[in-house]
Amino acid sequence: MFTLIFLFLFLNIPLLVSSITHPKCFWRMKQNNYKDGDLLTGCIFFLFTVQRPVEKDYFNHILNTETPTENKHFPLALAFSLDEVNRNPDLLPNMSFIFEFSESGCKTVSELYSLMPLFEEKEDLPPNYNCNEETTCIVMLTGPIWETSAMVGTSLDPYRSQQVLQLTYGPFHTILSDHEKFPYLYQMAPKDTALPLAIVSLMLHFNWNWIGLAILDNDQGTQFLSHLRREMEKNIVCFAFVSMIPVKMDLYMSRAEVYYNQVMTSSTNVVIIYGDTDSTLAVCFRMWESLGIQRIWVTTSQWDVTTSKKDFILDSSHGTLAFAHHHSEISGFKTFVQTLNPLKCSDEYLTRLGWMNFNCEVSASKCKTLKNCSSNASLQWLMGQTFDMAFSDDSYDIYNAIYTVAHAVHEMLLQQVDYGKGHYANCLKLHSFLRKTHFTNPVGQKVNMNQRENQQAEYDIFLVWNFPNGLGLKVKIGEFSPYFPHGQQLHLYEDVIEWATGSRQMPPSVCSADCGPGFRKFLQEGNAACCFDCIPCPENEVSNETNVDKCVRCPEDQYANREQEQCIHKSVIFLNYKDPLGMTLASMALCFTTFTVLILGVFVKHHDTPIVKANNQNLSYILLISLMFCFLCSFLFIGQPNTATCVLQQITFGVVFTVAVSTVLAKTVTVLLAFTVTAPGRRMRFFMISRAPNYIIAICTLIQIILCAIWLLVSPPFIDTDAHSEHGQIIIVCNKGSVTAFYCVLGYHGSLALGSFIVAFLARNLPDKFNEAKLLTFSMLLFCSVWVTFLPVYHSTKGKVMVVVEVFSILSSSAGLLGCIFIPKSYIILFRPERNSLQKLREKSSY
Repeated sequence: MFTLIFLFLFLNIPLLVSSITHPKCFWRMKQNNYKDGDLLTGCIFFLFTVQRPVEKDYFNHILNTETPTENKHFPLALAFSLDEVNRNPDLLPNMSFIFEFSESGCKTVSELYSLMPLFEEKEDLPPNYNCNEETTCIVMLTGPIWETSAMVGTSLDPYRSQQVLQLTYGPFHTILSDHEKFPYLYQMAPKDTALPLAIVSLMLHFNWNWIGLAILDNDQGTQFLSHLRREMEKNIVCFAFVSMIPVKMDLYMSRAEVYYNQVMTSSTNVVIIYGDTDSTLAVCFRMWESLGIQRIWVTTSQWDVTTSKKDFILDSSHGTLAFAHHHSEISGFKTFVQTLNPLKCSDEYLTRLGWMNFNCEVSASKCKTLKNCSSNASLQWLMGQTFDMAFSDDSYDIYNAIYTVAHAVHEMLLQQVDYGKGHYANCLKLHSFLRKTHFTNPVGQKVNMNQRENQQAEYDIFLVWNFPNGLGLKVKIGEFSPYFPHGQQLHLYEDVIEWATGSRQMPPSVCSADCGPGFRKFLQEGNAACCFDCIPCPENEVSNETNVDKCVRCPEDQYANREQEQCIHKSVIFLNYKDPLGMTLASMALCFTTFTVLILGVFVKHHDTPIVKANNQNLSYILLISLMFCFLCSFLFIGQPNTATCVLQQITFGVVFTVAVSTVLAKTVTVLLAFTVTAPGRRMRFFMISRAPNYIIAICTLIQIILCAIWLLVSPPFIDTDAHSEHGQIIIVCNKGSVTAFYCVLGYHGSLALGSFIVAFLARNLPDKFNEAKLLTFSMLLFCSVWVTFLPVYHSTKGKVMVVVEVFSILSSSAGLLGCIFIPKSYIILFRPERNSLQKLREKSSY
């Protein structure tokens, strides 16, 4: 366990250190002698060893050469590196390094080509690592332009190429890595294979997905485009445009307006610039700057020279994001240069040679943002805060190249290799030592020449602005390391970004605005994946993230809120007593039940009266009791359903209503038999005497019980949930189970009611004061009307409304029977007792 904890902390040390590292800030001044037609130059240096000490005064002549100001940084860095090696007691004892280069300084590529014939004819080249007159091996440093190194490597014939070991400084180039064409050439810069991933990681951090790209139309540009496109497609980052600038100047000039319009008409705010700084791409970039195009330029540190030659408008939201190879700071460079010539190498002079470190902490306390520093701080104040001169990536390559040669020669001396004899022995043996050299330089970086081309570069990310009056500012805002796990490779200093720009956010660069929660992307056919429309999620689907391709449907027990950004649990409801409808129906059922009990009490109390005895008083009692249970069965439909209530609802309803309707049928049959079988000589008189109509109730009820039993056996009712009828609610209902069985029960009720109606209708005109055939006819008519109306209404409703419709039908049909049959009789019993007598009955009969 302890080992795992230690390993975790060890792997996170770089991130922990970077999070507490003070921000690195730099400033410089623009070169006054710049002209738009200037081309970058290449510098060639020759290294020698001498058997004597070399003092700093030897390097004073460097400052007197006619090297352009922007390239004077290279010989100064070379002199500093050589002086540091010469003063190192552990390297090359009793030997010192010196160097030479052309008296006219660094040259453009075309100028170097013109000097090559002279170089080839010169036979008395100074010897290297040898005190005799014989030329054995020449060690050259070439750069920073790759064409300079390629020109030197290809201009030598096979005989002379074996006498030259060539180390290059400047950006890594694939052409120079051809070992068959350049067998004795070493590139000190690491490969930029991780640069596309680093750039895309930065785009993702700032949520940029709409990017412009300007590259050279050559093999290097095409390879970079291929790698960058692959990384962008993995992360849905798209090209707004790709400008492939021709290498030939005349071809570029004929298309310059086209490339300008590509940038101006594009909606992107971020443009990647990648290519050689001495090419038509640099001319194109300078033109865009001079025409006032404001974009966030993403490029490499070599473009510092180019961007420093023009002033941007003072706007902290636009600038340059430069990727530089990560390396530790080398101290003492400013002091060394100023000791060479204190009068000439003033601070103001050095600011035009390269970037100067200044104290960010003091600046942060003086001004809230870097923009304010640039406008408020004077040059004297900045010079007062400057503590050293920074090494560029190219200068750092020179630094490593010197130490590489020193370690290789030192190893040869330790192994006592005789390299003074043999015409080619020197370079071949030095080459064998050089390619196996590995060491740690004084600032802590490991250098391994054997695996140089397999190493991936780590990057520092700088934010660069060029302000009016020639002032340039640069601040380190983050790092990128391809050796960290995915997702942890990029580390940005949010506080530094906020101090530098005034905000933690950068200007947006997207093709389409983000689709927020509640929306999804709808890709436009024929457009890039980054260009889309935003459409709302379909019903009951949500999206709680930005730019989702598909909304997620809520589960059955949840529903989408109005914004469709989250699923909310549905409330569980049912027809309960607190519901207004449930309360109303329960009150109606209770009132009707009470009213039925009262009528039953009245009938029991006046059981000896003729109106109660007429038409079989026992059937009246059975009908009142069954109606009372019909009203009471409504309570089974109200409240939270369970398995028992679901079964009892339908079975009780079916059986009790069957008893009620069959009782009505028995009463109608009784009325009919009373006037058709009581005549003398009729054989059907037996049915009245034997009370046969009473058996109708038992037989009809038994049939209904059999139907219900079959229902329970085949598909009984059960608890079900309805999640769709009401938005945001789950309704608990009782499922009928078998709908066919339910309609069979209703159909049986209907057949009984229809039979009762027909019999009552036939007996409606029979003479009798207490003949209730008309009442029974009307009650059956009302009963059938209710349930015929029930069917379409029931099918057109959902959820708990279906339950309400069924309960209301039960109450209304039961109340219809109660009102039509018993209220008129109760009225006579209670309010017209004079009509409830045998004398009135005989008068009515005589009449």
